[in-house]
Parts: sequence; C-alpha cells; structure tokens
Amino acid sequence: KMGVSPIGAKVHVAIAAWPWGAYLGPEALDKGIRVKTASYARHHINVTMARAKMSGTYPNSVLATLEATQHGYDEGLLLDVDGFVAEGAGENVFIVKDGRIFEPELTSALTGITRSSVIELATELGYEVRAKRLTRDDVYIADEAFFTGTAAEVTPIRELDGRQIGAGKAGPITKAIQKAFFDVVTCKDKKRRPWLTPVKAKGK
Repeated sequence: KMGVSPIGAKVHVAIAAWPWGAYLGPEALDKGIRVKTASYARHHINVTMARAKMSGTYPNSVLATLEATQHGYDEGLLLDVDGFVAEGAGENVFIVKDGRIFEPELTSALTGITRSSVIELATELGYEVRAKRLTRDDVYIADEAFFTGTAAEVTPIRELDGRQIGAGKAGPITKAIQKAFFDVVTCKDKKRRPWLTPVKAKGK
C-alpha cells in the first residue's frame, strides 16, 4: 500500500562493488581541489536523523555540488544553519593550523567511517585532532585543509571561495595522513588488514 509508514514494509539490502577512480578528478589527490561555500545549508540536527547516511539527506549536497561546479569549482562546502562549517557535499572536512588538526563539531555532520579512520591514523602519527566550531575564516587562514570520505579518500583542498589555503597545494601533514590512509587501503599496513573486506574481481 502507499503511505509514509514503514510498518510491514520489506527490507531489501544490496551491496555493490566496482572499480573506483579518483572521485574528484585524477589530479585532485596530488594537487588538491578548489572548493566553494554553498548557499545551501546542511540540515539542522532536528530536521531528520542527520547522523544517518541515507539518500533522503543528499538533495542539498547535490545542489551544493551543482552550484560549485557551475561556478568552476570542484566541490561544495556546506555550513550549518548557524553559519559554521559542517562538511563537504559528500565528505567530512579537516583543517590544519600550527601543527594541529581541527574538525567541525559533529552536530549535523555525518560521522564518517573514513573520518574516524583518519583521526586514528593522525593520532598515531603524533598529531593532535580537536573538534571545534569552525568558521569560513578558520578555513581561509588554515595552513592546510582536506576532505575525507569513502569516495574522496583523503583529498587536499588548495582553495576556498577563491582564497588560497596555505601554500595552495597539499601540505606536509595532509600528505602524511594521505600516505598512511593509502597504506591501509592498499594492504601495506598489515596491522589494519581487519579494516578491509577483500572483494574478488569477476573471473578471478
């Protein structure tokens, strides 16, 4: 029957695996990307189950990405309804300032799996990771900035709203975290093999 109640509805689960290139372009992981602050806000925490990764929360991410790319940028950055940095259109965001790593407080932002992995890796590398309310100004004057996500992996941000961030390229801390992350996903970090679920290629 048609309606908004899920009671009695069957649950269907599908898992797909396919070859995946660089989500934000082949040069993004090395040179970094250009990002635009979106005019669309991230959902307020009470609008929906904002911590859930579900398709129903993605329309404003789609709009943010379209807005960014139509203005010549690679990706959008969403603020929360109070004007503080929330997350990328499909990624968590971090900045580096004076050797320390900062992320937005997790209000309406997604608690990403890649985010959690990166925090663990960064901490093991000896970096302090702190959550705080971040403004666009904090990102503008950061020494480094980067996105994390299942698709984005660890992607440096070289520019926000036409303003160069740091040296305008992937910084040393971003590079160190990026290397540690790819050591995990390419099976070079044997200690973290349990993080991975191997998928056999078709015909192999």
